[in-house]
Amino acid sequence: MMAALRAPSDLIARLPKVRGRYEAMADLGKLTWFRVGGPAEVLYTPADTTDLQMFLAERPKDVPLTMLGLGSNLLVRDGGVAGVVIRLGRAFATIVTEGLIVRAGAGAADAAVATAARDAGIAGLEFLTGIPGTIGGALRMNAGCYGREIKDVFVSATGLNRAGDIVRLDSAQMGFAYRHADIGEDWIFLGAEVIGTPGDQDAITARIREIRAEREESQPTQARTGGSTFANPPGHSAWKLVDEAGCRGLTRGGAQVSPKHTNFLINTGAATATDLESLGEDVRARVKAASGIDLHWEIRRIGFAPDHPKALAGAR
Repeated sequence: MMAALRAPSDLIARLPKVRGRYEAMADLGKLTWFRVGGPAEVLYTPADTTDLQMFLAERPKDVPLTMLGLGSNLLVRDGGVAGVVIRLGRAFATIVTEGLIVRAGAGAADAAVATAARDAGIAGLEFLTGIPGTIGGALRMNAGCYGREIKDVFVSATGLNRAGDIVRLDSAQMGFAYRHADIGEDWIFLGAEVIGTPGDQDAITARIREIRAEREESQPTQARTGGSTFANPPGHSAWKLVDEAGCRGLTRGGAQVSPKHTNFLINTGAATATDLESLGEDVRARVKAASGIDLHWEIRRIGFAPDHPKALAGAR
């Protein structure tokens, strides 16, 4: 029998009054691309920046906070997530263009930013079409594909520290590295400014379509999957290491290494988060044995395993 952290209603009673929305024991699985995982003890959707600032300033300091974006590069463990999970809604998804600058809220989808840039005749941001997430998540991990990363087009970002203060961050403060930004997990991004170059709308549209077609052809975009599972080790491609270790099509419960692209894990329909994470660890062990190379997870994993003593009651 799994023990609960606390009654969800007790936690909500301890939280500040907000104009946004609280939801106790919210199903996070339906908010992730894998469609698996346990609940959030409380899911908070802020009404706007002021609402979020107030929440951060007044919330009990012992309550853990976790950010949730589009759920595309995320695995929520089956035992659920303690404390408050914050999901930025429509108020944080604005996109405005000015000259060659695109100002996007942290909740804006990367692909929507690429489309807005195209409509404004701004080139150089087409690669965002290939990143299945939000600008906030892209900032956090310096997301990239097709030879470009966020750092290549970055101008500035705004974020909230846990005291609720708004801070503007430049490139040096972000500390970008491969699939990483040197910003503490206790920061919440509000948005970013990115820059492109003058471009022809027809040429930009053609490149966006090309990227979409390449993704459809090479990745399991129609499956219940996440983004790339493992980061590429220096000088190597993760998918190739996984393939050479004999892991193509490997299964664990309802989880499978994609036969189409070996750096993607798939929920075939009945997988649990435990199946997916266990399969990923199996792949890591096989790659290490075959090549001596350690693969590191690129997919973010949060929450408790179902057998953890602090797993949420009712989580599978």
